[in-house]
Amino acid sequence: MPHFPVTALRSVDLGTPDLARSVAFYTAVWGLDVVERTSDAIYLRATGADHHVLALHAGTRAELRSVTFRSDTVADLDHIAAATRAHGCSILSGPAPTTEPGGGIMLVMREPQGGVLRIVHGDHQNADAREVPNRPLRLAHVNLNSTDVEAARSFYESVLGFRLSDRTKLMAFVRCNSDHHAVVLADAPVNGLNHVAFLMPDIESVMR
Repeated sequence: MPHFPVTALRSVDLGTPDLARSVAFYTAVWGLDVVERTSDAIYLRATGADHHVLALHAGTRAELRSVTFRSDTVADLDHIAAATRAHGCSILSGPAPTTEPGGGIMLVMREPQGGVLRIVHGDHQNADAREVPNRPLRLAHVNLNSTDVEAARSFYESVLGFRLSDRTKLMAFVRCNSDHHAVVLADAPVNGLNHVAFLMPDIESVMR
């Protein structure tokens, strides 16, 4: 079996100019639960083991602030940090303990096209994980727009240890575990978020 330094997609952080309205949407429509609040952010969980799958931050505009993955060991974080520097990218912080909700040891980096990626080890896991009809279990994947899909793919493969699952003319699907893909890199005129997908327990929940 191949070794994946990154083992899962955990969460995304989004900026929003209307925090209350965004929270209402993700709780009432998507069925996420508020698990923690800070002075300017709200953290929401699904029904699975992840402490949170979405963090909403008060800001002046809608934006993707970061994508957070999980690693099984601190040694993997150290390896990824060294590979990041070798690739010519910057480490913003860590690996070091984080004070943000969920805790753990976190590495924060800036990938070649400017996005912020974070990898955490030892974060809190919910003991009551379960499947609930009509509610997300966890994140399924994040789709990122890219002005250079091949450069982005190279970073995910050579630095983060992802592997290519599928390639179309416009998109590269890369995985870090047994899921078909955790990240989609989509050809676009600008870099940024395309969409975030949640994993639902059954087709009836998807249709709902």
